[in-house]
Formats: sequence, C-alpha cells, structure tokens
Amino acid sequence: MRQNLAKIALVVADYDEAIQYYTEILQFQLLEDTPIDGKRWVVVAPPGSDNGCNILLAKAKNEHQRTFVGNQTGGRVFLFLYTDDFWRDYDRMKKQNVVFVRQPAEESWGIVAVFKDLYGNLWDFIEPINA
Repeated sequence: MRQNLAKIALVVADYDEAIQYYTEILQFQLLEDTPIDGKRWVVVAPPGSDNGCNILLAKAKNEHQRTFVGNQTGGRVFLFLYTDDFWRDYDRMKKQNVVFVRQPAEESWGIVAVFKDLYGNLWDFIEPINA
C-alpha cells in the first residue's frame, strides 16, 4: 500500500488577504484559485516544494468556524516548514515583519524557530541537519 498526505486545510478569515500573506510574505506559490459553488478552491505551497502536500486555504463560512481561525490546534505549533537555508529565509522573513515567538535555536537535529502567521497559527520553521 502507498499513501501520502495531499493537502492540509487551513481555516482563514479571507481568501485574498491569506493569498497575499502566503505568496508575498512567505513566498509560497499560488497553485490554484478556482471558484466552486460560491466558494473558492485556493491551494498554496512553499517554494520548491515537491512532496505533494499543499495547503488548502479554506474561508470560514460561519461564526463557529471563524472562532477557530488562527487557533486550529489550541495554541500548539500546527505546521512545520522546512528550509534548505535557515538564515537566508529567517532574515528575509524578519524583513517582511513575520513575528517570531521563539527565537532561533540550534538543536541536535537542526535549527528551529517558531513564527506565527497573519492569523496567529504557530509554525515551526526548521532547517534539518540533513537538508
């Protein structure tokens, strides 16, 4: 049997502001933005990503869903973004005013910092030792 994770849905407040943040600030690629039945199918991925797992930006459709925007995991780190050059990307992200809530640390397995996205979701930003 062969399986793989294809997409992760990330609940957002607004499609366009989310697209702008992920493509301009984090430099993700916009892979798809297709209207479907009054909604949009919006998919983004990190630059150079080739593992097939992408993020589906899913706009909250009611008040209940809006309460989870930015807090889909109860305040825990939610997503893990790997890089092949931590300091290059960290410096670029800092210049784009990305908020880091845990400063860079060198661990036995790589360099890591934690940032929050425009909605407050926490991300581990990592350059693994074997990147």
